[in-house]
Amino acid sequence: MNSFAIYQSPVGNLLLQGDGQRLLGIQFLGCSTKPELSSLWQQRLGPFKECMAQLDAYFCGQLTCFELPLTLQTTPFRKKVLAALQQIPYGKTCSYGEIAVQVGNPQAARAVGGAAHHNPIPIIIPCHRLIGASGQLTGFAAGLKIKKYLLDLEKKHL
Repeated sequence: MNSFAIYQSPVGNLLLQGDGQRLLGIQFLGCSTKPELSSLWQQRLGPFKECMAQLDAYFCGQLTCFELPLTLQTTPFRKKVLAALQQIPYGKTCSYGEIAVQVGNPQAARAVGGAAHHNPIPIIIPCHRLIGASGQLTGFAAGLKIKKYLLDLEKKHL
């Protein structure tokens, strides 16, 4: 049974979605507490206790690497990009071009950006650690303010 929970984070409410065994998605809700989900989704906290505990530890600066079972429902290229993003160390950044090289397609920096934009599990899969070639913060589905917050949080706790 697909289930969801709302997690209140320092960057606003997060909608956690799962299948009872694995995390399927995280969406930024901002201040909203009413997600728009079909009636096939059931609100349950139980399946998300470990995820919430790890998020709590992350936001307190006590966790640098998430260990949660995930299900990624996306294309093979995007899976490669998401796997590469998970290799960026806590508190560090990497450019879109560097990830393109890592996934074997040096000309695919924009496609890397697209894959990051469609990351179904942000924060856990740290797409916020991607930066432009010039070192500037660029693109983040939840906005640059949240991206900066997450990067500053990690640098503070290195």
